[in-house]
Formats: sequence, structure tokens, C-alpha cells
Amino acid sequence: MRNSTWRLLRIVRVLVRHRLDEFVFALHLFRPYRFVLFLLPGYWFRSRTAERGQRLREALEELGPIFVKFGQVLSTRPDLIPPDIAAELTRLQDDVPAFPGDTARAVIERALGAPIREHFASFDIEPLASASVAQVHGAVLKDGTAVVVKVLRPGIEKVIEEDLALLHQLAQLAEKHWPDAKRLRPLEIVDDYDKTIHDELDMMREGANASQLRSNFLDSPMIYVPQVFWDHSCREVLVMERIEGIPIRDIEAIRAAGVDLRKLAHNGVEIFFTQAFRDGFFHADMHPGNIFVSDQGQYRAVDFGIMGTLADADKRYLAENLLAFFNRDYRAVAMAHLRAGWVPASTRPEEFEAAVRTVCEPIFARPISEISFGHLVLRLFQVARRFDMPVQPQLILLQKTLLNIEGLGRQLYPQLDLWETAKPFLERWMREQVGPRALAKVLRRELPTILPLLPELPGLIHELLRRQRDGEPGISAARHNAQIEALERDLHRRTRQRDGLTLGAALLLSAIVLRLAPQPHFFGAMGDLIAGALGVAGALLVGFFTLRRR
Repeated sequence: MRNSTWRLLRIVRVLVRHRLDEFVFALHLFRPYRFVLFLLPGYWFRSRTAERGQRLREALEELGPIFVKFGQVLSTRPDLIPPDIAAELTRLQDDVPAFPGDTARAVIERALGAPIREHFASFDIEPLASASVAQVHGAVLKDGTAVVVKVLRPGIEKVIEEDLALLHQLAQLAEKHWPDAKRLRPLEIVDDYDKTIHDELDMMREGANASQLRSNFLDSPMIYVPQVFWDHSCREVLVMERIEGIPIRDIEAIRAAGVDLRKLAHNGVEIFFTQAFRDGFFHADMHPGNIFVSDQGQYRAVDFGIMGTLADADKRYLAENLLAFFNRDYRAVAMAHLRAGWVPASTRPEEFEAAVRTVCEPIFARPISEISFGHLVLRLFQVARRFDMPVQPQLILLQKTLLNIEGLGRQLYPQLDLWETAKPFLERWMREQVGPRALAKVLRRELPTILPLLPELPGLIHELLRRQRDGEPGISAARHNAQIEALERDLHRRTRQRDGLTLGAALLLSAIVLRLAPQPHFFGAMGDLIAGALGVAGALLVGFFTLRRR
């Protein structure tokens, strides 16, 4: 308790020294004590030239690595904090003094349960890089493969837990005593950070992220993801293939290697949209320090601690929104938000449409190559928040990654038109989602689930009709009747279109019965044709209503 108190006092002292007392004394709880500041000699000799964002960044850097990472997470929430502060926090550098190489060796040997020589032919005692949570060493496996070894910083978990406890305390105080707490939701921000930082403490989780991304882009000419060596990895240690490449910041070196910068910039955009919409799994920490380029113009990514995911429904509605923006169809934007549940159902579409138009029209007045796609998405999120749009963490990560990709792309090729690449990609993706291929894919996936239920279907339908005939209570309120809900779960598997799927399954069953009936049957030669028609109709209905469910 005493340590926590002293740590809290130090935090307040650092904030005050950096002229951030406007944040401290914005709390009604502390406001009566503001007079104490005037008794401190240092208060009168502080620099008064720096902007508040810079002062906050410098204070976080002084407070230590955990607060630096908190600031980095905070920078990904421009929907909640002022733009000037968000922009400044993106400059925070996660670069802290390295811990001794001998300590790293001891951590590796304890974590792997064997001397380091049993895993590596050689191990570089001097680290390649050091950050707040882990540091990286070079090494060579027994078979001669060059690797990097990422080692968790010793004692970091205890430090993180102590600082997280303080951050939660500060957030709780802010929730009670800060007038802007309802709008900025400090507890929500700290909870997001808590999850992010704990995810980074598990090296196996990062390894799994890298392995998944590698399999998604295996043999891709556009991007290379290093291999994970699981036999030498555990929760505290991650061993990955060592990659070579030019840092993406070094544009002159990339140009000297003969790489086509325009193609490289457009490939970066395509990689991002492929990750987001094809796979629903994307690298969410694509800052310049994590990207290298080969002499052949292939991207090489590192650091997979932060990844984003998109559900099928989010991908579809997001694509609808983006295409509507491209076409300046603000009504479609409003309706897509409502269908997705991103804004309350009580929202008037006309109001939301007008708000979106107010944001977009001044932006679209500029040449399209000068429009920042990422900033447009950010402005739209801010508009949606005025209509009580709940926080969508996956969309926030996506927007942050989009800003990074756009910024990197325009550094490589200032004339980059993000929309030139994005719009055809999204149009093609939407066609694939609603066309015949999508239907066939859905049928292949869903039919194995539906077919075992078909023998039970006549009995289930008969039971349902009997209950309706006899007037048993609750039949009209199907969604609230336990027996009907059980029928829906067994029969439809995640669908909201019960009647459509039932009819489709019934048609498929009829087709099967006709095909299996002994010849000659009642319909004569027309039987096969009727069976085929019923089967096609049933398959179309099953596919259609399954797609509607998504």
C-alpha cells in the first residue's frame, strides 16, 4: 500500500512538473488543493512553450516503459481523445535500456529447462533491440538456421501489475470526479490496455499470430512472414526465423535497390485489404519499425503482438460502408450502420445521413489523390460516436492500421491514390460474397450440417403444426418459447431465417425422396426433372438465407 501511495505521488509530481496540472486538477476531488502548486518554486519556472500533447508525451516517457506503452495504446483511440494529443502520442518510442545478456541467457535456460547450448549453436549476448516488455537477441540453431530470440523482460509482470493497479485507481477517480468521464470513458481505456499488455506477455500467443499470418500468405510474392520454431519457444521465449531487409524508413536505400516505389506502395494497400477482408485477421501494429523490404520489393513483417480480427458480418457491413463512401451515397452509409447495429436502432436515418454528409462533402471537394482515407474513416467514427455508437475495438484497430498503411504508402509514393486500389478490391470482394461462388461455398459448408437433420424434419414439422392446430400456448411467440427455440437451434444452426431454411430443407428432402423412389413413380418421366428443380430451389433457399444470416 505504501509503495502504491508513493508511486501515485510520483505520478502526480511528474505530471505537475510537465505542466499537466490541468489534467490532475480537472478532477473535482483535487481542485481544492490547487493552491499548493503556488507554494512550489518549480511551478513558477516551468517551460510554458510546449503544446499539451508534447508535454504529456514527455511525462509518459519519464514515468517509464509501462506508461509509454499505455500512451501508445491511447494513441490508437483518436475517437476518444483530442486529435492533437493522439498525434503526439504516436511519437512515443518503445525504446528502453537493455537488460544484461547474461540475464537473458538465464531466463532462456530456466524457461526452456535446458542449457542454452542444447538449443542453439551460438547465441549473441548483445541484444539486437530492447523494448519495455521484451528484448531480442540473435542466435543460430543447431542446423545452421539464423534466428532471433525474443526474451520476456525479467520481473516485468510484477511491474505491470503494480502500474495497472495505479492506472485503474486513477481511472476510477476520473470516472467519479471528472466532468468529461462519460464522454472519454477512462475505465474503458485502461481495461483495453490491460488486455493488450497481458496479451504481449505471452510469447506463445505472438508466435501463434505469426504462424497464422504466415499460413495466410504462404508463397505470396508481396509479403513474407518469418517462421516460428516451436520446439525452442515457450511463454517467456519466442524463436523466429531471422529476416534480412531494408527498413522501410530508408526510402533512398529502397530506391537504390531498384524497387518500384509506386508498386510497393500499392502492394502495401492490397496486403492490408487482403488481410482485413479475405482473412479477417490483420497485423495491427504496422508502424515503420516493424516493416522491412527485400531487394525484390517484397514486404517483410515482424512483431506480431497486436493483431486485429473482423467477423464476417463486420467485413460485409464495413465493405458496404466504404463502397457507399466511394460513391457518395450517404443514405447507404446510414442504413449500413443501422443494419450492422453500430448505432442504436432508434437513430433516425435522415439525421445520421445529414451528419455524414456534413463531414464528407468538404473532404470530397478536394482532389481524390489528396484525400486521406484513414482520416475520413476517423471522422466518420467520431460522427457515429455522437449518435451513441458503442466502441468497436476491431474497427478502431482497423482504422489505426489503415492510417499507418496510408502514411507509409505516401512516404514511398506521394501520389498514392488509396482509393484506386481499394475500390476495385472491395467491389470484387462484394461480388464474391453475393455471387454464385459464394452460394456454392455456403452450400458446401452448411449442407453437412443440414442433411443429418432431414430424416427428422417431417416429424418436427408435424409436431409444430399439431401444436398450432390445438392452440397450445406460446406458439405465436416462437422466439420466446423454449421448445421452438430448441427446434431452431437444432434445425437452423445460427440462422435467423427459420422459415426460409425450413422451406429450403423441405424442398431438398422432397427432391431426395423423388430421386430414391422406385421406378416408375407417380410423375413418370417428369420425376427426375421435378426432383432436380426442387433440389435446386431448396439449395438456393438454404444458401440465400444462410448468406442473409451473415
